[in-house]
Amino acid sequence: MTTDRTAFDPTRVAHLSGRFAPVTEEVDAVDLEIEGRLPDELDGLYLRNGPNPRFTPIGSYLYPLDGDGMLHGVWMSGGRARYRNRFVRTPGVLAEEKAGHALWGGLESMITPDAGQVGPDLAGTFKDLPDINVVRHAGRLLALAESACPFRISPGLETVGRETFDGALPAGITAHPKVDPITGEMAVFRYDLEPPWLTWSLIGPTGTVVAGPTPVPGVDEPLMIHDMALTARSLIDWRPESGTRVALVPRDGGPVRWASDEAFWMWHTVNAYDASDVSLDQADPRVVLDYVQWPRLDLGPSADRAGARSGPGAGRGLVRAVVDPGTGRVHRTLVDDARVEFPRVDDRRIGRRHRRIAVAADSGTTEGLLPGEFDAVRWYDTDHPQDGPVEWRGGNLSLGEPAFAAEPGRPGEDDGYWLTFATDRTDGSSSLLVIPARDPASGPVARLRIPVRVPLGLHGVWLPTQE
Repeated sequence: MTTDRTAFDPTRVAHLSGRFAPVTEEVDAVDLEIEGRLPDELDGLYLRNGPNPRFTPIGSYLYPLDGDGMLHGVWMSGGRARYRNRFVRTPGVLAEEKAGHALWGGLESMITPDAGQVGPDLAGTFKDLPDINVVRHAGRLLALAESACPFRISPGLETVGRETFDGALPAGITAHPKVDPITGEMAVFRYDLEPPWLTWSLIGPTGTVVAGPTPVPGVDEPLMIHDMALTARSLIDWRPESGTRVALVPRDGGPVRWASDEAFWMWHTVNAYDASDVSLDQADPRVVLDYVQWPRLDLGPSADRAGARSGPGAGRGLVRAVVDPGTGRVHRTLVDDARVEFPRVDDRRIGRRHRRIAVAADSGTTEGLLPGEFDAVRWYDTDHPQDGPVEWRGGNLSLGEPAFAAEPGRPGEDDGYWLTFATDRTDGSSSLLVIPARDPASGPVARLRIPVRVPLGLHGVWLPTQE
């Protein structure tokens, strides 16, 4: 008896329906309807990536790791806005468009097409999935995958092709590189299923790889590291094995330092900085790392919304960790035990001391929210943690990751606006919200109506025109 490996019922997958349901239409719209007033000082592009299967999936579908990339862009200038969305057209997407249906299964089913379906070059290969994040560096706009080659994107969101950084990083990078706003370098890493298990590299401000790929010593088995943080001195990587190990990787090529703690899971860092980041006068400073903590890795709709609330060792929420490279110890403080994710700071503070943190949050008042879905945004002032978070609740809106758009020429972390896509759970309509950083609890000063539903997705970025 044989079974059909492609047999799969997408209607049983929560992340293929409702606010997460994929869209297939590519749309261009000018003069978006605006409720409120779009600030004149916002001049640039808000761009967000996320999983969006081009065709009905076969075999399996696991959010957020499966799904073709789709970019959603909102260009703003002079108080007006326009919108465009485009698929990231990898060789796999092009082959499926030619066939008119999906040819690759999800990561759990491991279905790959044969040469008769896609030709010898793609036969038996895994599909490129640059569907997680997007970054601009050295004039390159990149759609990022999970530990694979990114794809270069044109200013109009058309796919140019696979980016290997002039052949220096042919195996690719991960989805969460960090751009140092002071040096212009982009720090990247990559994990693999075979040696070298974990490598890091530095890409200079002109786009040339200036260091690496360099293996991280002390890593002797395959692992998954979704995100890292950057300080003025080091990269920080996270690794679960017999607890949690934190690797401090000096950017100057010096010896790697390790610290250990009890086990927890982390998808995303907020930011990190050397405790002496103002003067950098300590030879071996402690590192402050803010991140979102989970008690375990949990994918799919069974993820526990209630979570554990027994402290930083086992619980979930926003956490501040102080890593001491001298003693190899990590001291963690639970800042907030709410269900939060997608943490962001003003990107101009990456690797340096930050004051303001924004997260997508679960207010606890909405039933039926799925993992990756939130109904509020929270902000924290790290200089005054005793004041607690400030929150804006979206009511019927499901919200995504907040991204900071600074006012040109204004250096303050509250001199700007927070941007996030929102989808109304009552009618499926989507909008881009513009929330003032000086008074975020007051809610959006502008809602830009998007002409199509924007599926809840992953990571976005504000790209000012003047850069």
